[in-house]
Amino acid sequence: MDDTTSLRDKIKQLMVENLMLQVTAIEIGDDQPLFGPGSLGLDSVDALQLVVALDKSFGLKIPDPAAAKRILHSVNSMTQAVQEKLATT
Repeated sequence: MDDTTSLRDKIKQLMVENLMLQVTAIEIGDDQPLFGPGSLGLDSVDALQLVVALDKSFGLKIPDPAAAKRILHSVNSMTQAVQEKLATT
């Protein structure tokens, strides 16, 4: 298992624990949209909880709604943002 896979798994676990999802981490698709049609069905409250959890767990600051929309699109987009953050610290 490489670093990206384990980070992706940590993010999925973080989502399940923080958002009280009715699915397991394994059931969350890496590229599955988190919001909107055909998505995991998250809402704005979930988005806020995710922003706080990513900051607390990884020190990832999400500065504005445009960045949030890009970063919180999927597990893969969150993984990429965390990797970029960790690479600069």
